[in-house]
Amino acid sequence: MTEQTSPERTLVIVKPDGVRRGLTGEVLRRIEAKGYVLVGLRMVEATQEQLAAHYAEHEGKPFYGPLVEFMSSGPVVVALVEGHRVVEGFRSLAGSTEPTASAPGTIRGDLGRDWGLKVQQNIVHGSDSAESAARETEIWFGAGA
Repeated sequence: MTEQTSPERTLVIVKPDGVRRGLTGEVLRRIEAKGYVLVGLRMVEATQEQLAAHYAEHEGKPFYGPLVEFMSSGPVVVALVEGHRVVEGFRSLAGSTEPTASAPGTIRGDLGRDWGLKVQQNIVHGSDSAESAARETEIWFGAGA
């Protein structure tokens, strides 16, 4: 097992439902309470180009259109978060993508609502790997972020 010498980075997005419900501060508070550092933060209206690039691996799947439509339905807050094993740690902090199945204590378990088939309305997105984090960070913050 090798020791990680530099902190890892991940991309976190507070989705339109989280922003609409006024949960951005609570999500960011939980990230910082976990010991992670916010190294980039902005509120944006996602463009179709950003969403197409971000969700490129899902293009053609049945949920792609509704997901892009939802993600462009209001502002999102994108955060570049840094810390030891932050990709894995944030995904654990976020909880299951289905809010009803998320454990208490997780962002989705405590704050998520069951919207039936609209699983994409689950407050936050977190990168699923260091490689995805690097790709997604470039989409939302530009090269060199």
